[in-house]
Amino acid sequence: MTTDYIERAVSDKITSYLANFPAVAILGPRQVGKSTLAKKIVSGWSKAIYLDLESAPDRQKLTNPEIFFERQKNTLCCLDEIQRVPDLFPALRGIIDRNGGNGQFLILGSASRDLIRQSSESLAGRIIFVELSPFIYQEVFNHLQDIYSYWLRGGFPRSYLAGSDDLSFTWRENFVQTFLERDIPQLGFQIPAETLGRLWNMCSHLHGQIVNLSSLGQSLGVSHTTIRSYLDILSHTFMIRLLQPFSGNLKKRLIRSPKIYIRDSGILHTLLGLETFEDVLGHHQFGASWEGLAIENILQSFTRWNPSFYRTSDGTELDLVLEKGTRRLVFEFRASKAPELGRGFWNSITELEPEAAFVIAPVDESYPVAKNVTVVPLKQLQKIAENIS
Repeated sequence: MTTDYIERAVSDKITSYLANFPAVAILGPRQVGKSTLAKKIVSGWSKAIYLDLESAPDRQKLTNPEIFFERQKNTLCCLDEIQRVPDLFPALRGIIDRNGGNGQFLILGSASRDLIRQSSESLAGRIIFVELSPFIYQEVFNHLQDIYSYWLRGGFPRSYLAGSDDLSFTWRENFVQTFLERDIPQLGFQIPAETLGRLWNMCSHLHGQIVNLSSLGQSLGVSHTTIRSYLDILSHTFMIRLLQPFSGNLKKRLIRSPKIYIRDSGILHTLLGLETFEDVLGHHQFGASWEGLAIENILQSFTRWNPSFYRTSDGTELDLVLEKGTRRLVFEFRASKAPELGRGFWNSITELEPEAAFVIAPVDESYPVAKNVTVVPLKQLQKIAENIS
């Protein structure tokens, strides 16, 4: 496995936030590279310390946090795996207010801000959140210009940078097992690993489809409210995405249930048992796999846009709608070098009237197919986002 450092797209944003906020939190799934990124940022700081709160000796140092951090005044304190010590947040508020100034804390967590509730309640107005996702394509494009390897392995650094597809798959299998058997209990959830694992696996087969809570509940022998709570846990730990339906004021009957996606394509393929790209090619989830990969890349590039999907009761559909204020963009996904667009796509364009439409496909270069409708490769998404935003 190569140890080359791959620059993360959010690195400059985090550095800027540290200069303007007392605390910055980097949230994302375990093994996504939060610690590596934080250590890279901390290395450029004149005075900084790093504490791994999964380490008992480091947790012991914070037995009396007020005294510890008083001695670290004017030092950037990086606290890794903050969800292990959630009671620390109330103490941080007083420390931040007494010390004053920005760039006091860089906080890393493997759960969403909704799971780490103390952060938003205790540090309101003092902290800003940044999500670190698995690698997006623009980050790895110059490292290995092979979209198929990226698509197969996903963006978790150790999976993507593994020495072979077999080693990558083995790492992802271990990741799934560790997540179920260790990470979920550490967050305080008393859910049998086998039950949550079965649900996660079922989600992989429903990837890109409308969620039916009652059907999932019947399959697992639990209520639809229990399924909802389990899905919320998988969502707040960055394993799945529940994409909400479009709710604009159109004279159409719209689908009201969300669509479900496994957020990382490599994890999706592991749950489906697909070890090679040829396995992916021959699987019925091939197109949906590309759709999920593209959605994650888009949402990491268009960070301040509100996402949804559009589907009417008569079957008219668009894969992704992004809105910001009165602006609207739409995206369709085709896992083909020669993408074809059907009547439903054009009807949706007429109904939604976006300022631009994009068809994301594994092509080499972008090209127009109609006015304001462009076929685009993954590598150009960030440039498009910068030009539009």
